[in-house]
Amino acid sequence: MVYKLVKTLVILVCSTALFSHEFNPAHLVVDELNDNEYQVSWMYPIKNIGARAEVFFPDNCERNSQLPSQKGKYLVERISLNCESSLKGQIISVNNLSVLTDALVTITHSNGEVFEGLMNLKRSSIEIPFQKQVYPMGYFTLGIDHLISGNDHILFILGLLFLISGFFNAVKTITAFTLAHSITLALSVFELVSLPQATVEAIIALTIIYLGLEVSESKKYQSTPWLVAFGFGLLHGLGFANALTGIGIGNEQLLLSLLFFNLGIEAGQLLLIPIFGSVIWLSHKFNFYKQSAAFTSLILGGMGSFWLIDRVSGILI
Repeated sequence: MVYKLVKTLVILVCSTALFSHEFNPAHLVVDELNDNEYQVSWMYPIKNIGARAEVFFPDNCERNSQLPSQKGKYLVERISLNCESSLKGQIISVNNLSVLTDALVTITHSNGEVFEGLMNLKRSSIEIPFQKQVYPMGYFTLGIDHLISGNDHILFILGLLFLISGFFNAVKTITAFTLAHSITLALSVFELVSLPQATVEAIIALTIIYLGLEVSESKKYQSTPWLVAFGFGLLHGLGFANALTGIGIGNEQLLLSLLFFNLGIEAGQLLLIPIFGSVIWLSHKFNFYKQSAAFTSLILGGMGSFWLIDRVSGILI
């Protein structure tokens, strides 16, 4: 009975996850050219559910907008703002954000101070603080969101946990994965390493298929599971980098932004460990571990193959 229930739930979850959501956050970039004069770029992903979201500025700002133009995966609207006072202490809001699209906000004041925040469907407005922001917490939230919204990354972590045993072993393995993708993420953002996004996404799909094969053979990495995670993390880091470079991560706080984005990914991964770990523990307790492992391997192999075919066809066609 328990096995049938779990099987039904997994089928429902995976059927919605087949069409993996590509991580393309919107980005609002506001640069203060002179006192209370701003140049704005509103970058919104072309692949989006519903109408394009619109940005609203304070009433004391005169707005002149250009027609949006396509730049890569984004529609970019250029806006000139002339405000009666500074944006500090005032509210910027966004209307029509979809449930799958967050909006990163980067504001650079004329004195060099940088503020970064995040807006989403539940929190569609943001108040610009008077005080200088020390840490770019918007990238921390963005890192968590990137992991949670990435079905392929979630499945990869699930597959890894089936190949190792022990909580601390799992933490070490996931941390090795984070360290590895941090390396390639930094190398890619600094333009020292580069691969087309479509190619990277196809390779990530291959890693999921490989994990499915390993789980199907009931392998357990006892001695150095972190080595496997580290190797695959190098590949996944290129996928994370494409998400950041697409929205223009380059700013005065580049290193801090990278650090907090990675910390957000690590936090998201650590949140998944007790969830997936509990499922695996329950499968042991109720004596259906072999069935759950077999079913998980089919999910990994099937969805990995689907994504591989979909992404390779996108390259060729």
